[in-house]
Amino acid sequence: MKNIILTGDRPTGNLHLGHYVGSLKTRIEMQNNFEYDKYFIMIADTQALTDNAHDINKIRNNIIQVAIDYLSAGIDPNKVCIFIQSMVPELFELTAYFMNLVTVSRLQRNPTIKEEIKQRGFSTSLPIGFLNYPVSQAADILAFNANVVPVGEDQLPVIEVTNEIVKSFNSSYSQIFNEVKPFVPKSKVCARLPGLDGKVKMSKSAGNAIYLCDDEKTVKEKIMSAYTDPTHIKVSDPGKIEGNIVFSYLDAFANDEHFKKYLPEYKNLDELKSHYKRGGLGDVKVKLFLNNIINDLLTPIRNKRKELEQNIDSVYEILFNGSEKASKFAKENLKNVKKAMGINYKIL
Repeated sequence: MKNIILTGDRPTGNLHLGHYVGSLKTRIEMQNNFEYDKYFIMIADTQALTDNAHDINKIRNNIIQVAIDYLSAGIDPNKVCIFIQSMVPELFELTAYFMNLVTVSRLQRNPTIKEEIKQRGFSTSLPIGFLNYPVSQAADILAFNANVVPVGEDQLPVIEVTNEIVKSFNSSYSQIFNEVKPFVPKSKVCARLPGLDGKVKMSKSAGNAIYLCDDEKTVKEKIMSAYTDPTHIKVSDPGKIEGNIVFSYLDAFANDEHFKKYLPEYKNLDELKSHYKRGGLGDVKVKLFLNNIINDLLTPIRNKRKELEQNIDSVYEILFNGSEKASKFAKENLKNVKKAMGINYKIL
C-alpha cells in the first residue's frame, strides 16, 4: 500500500514557531524525503468555525495568511495539494455517516477535547460542532484514504478516535479503510513547544507566540521578555535549565553550527547549559544567542512572504486548484463508502 499523507491547520491566525517545529518542519521534510503517493494539506476553516462561528471575518482573513505561511516556509504546491476544507463538501457528508459510529460519552472522554473545552470556558455552552470535531477530523483523514498523519502529541487522541471509526466502519459494512498512523516529532520539546510565558504551550489564543511573520525587532522584543529562571538574579547565580523557556527553545532550534557562528567559546549546547547551571552566565547573553538563531530561521521565510504578498492572486489560484483536486479525489472515495454502506441508490 502506498502512503497517503494528510495534515492541516485551523486558520485562526498566523502560524508560529510551535507550528513550525511541531508539524511544519516535519511536513517539509516528508515532502522532500518521504515516500508517498499523495500528500494533502488542509486549511481547516470549517473546523475553525466550531469556536469562531460569530467571527467569520477572522477565518476568511486568515485563510490566505496560513497559505502564505505554508508557501514561505517551503511547502511546494507542485508536490503537495493545499486545499480549503469548506470547498470539499464530501467531507461533511462523510462526517454525517461517521457520527453514527461514535457516542457522545466517547467524545466527552477525549482528553484533548476536555482540555480545550476548559481553556475556552464552554462548560454549559459547548457547541455541538466543537464536541464533534474529532469525528470531522476522522472524515478529513479517511476521505483521502490517508494512512500517515503528522501531528503534535495533543492530537494523538484524535487519531485514536479515527482508528476506532475505521474498525467500527469496517466491521459494520466493508473493509475499505486502513489504520491511520500518527507521525510525531521525536523531540518532546518540538512536539509541544512551550509559550514565551512558560505557562502553557505556544498558541495563538494565549498570546505567547513568536510568529513566522514577525519582524526582527518584534522577535527580539519577545525573546528578551521570555520566561527564564526567576531565581537567577545575578550573573554569578547558578541557573536552572528545567522550565527555562530560553533553553527549551535552544533545545528545539540550536545546533553546533550556531555555536561556531555566534558563540565560539562553547562547542555545543551541553557546554552552555553547564556554564549556566554553575553560574557566571547571564540571561541576556543566552537570549541574544537565541535571537540570532531564530532570526536566521525566519529571515528567508520573511523574504519569501514579501514576494508572495506582491502576487496574492497566485496564492488564491493554488488554493482553488488544490481544493478542486481534493474534492475530485474525495468524491471518488465517497462513492466507495456509500457502496459499502448500501446507500448508493439509483433512480429507475
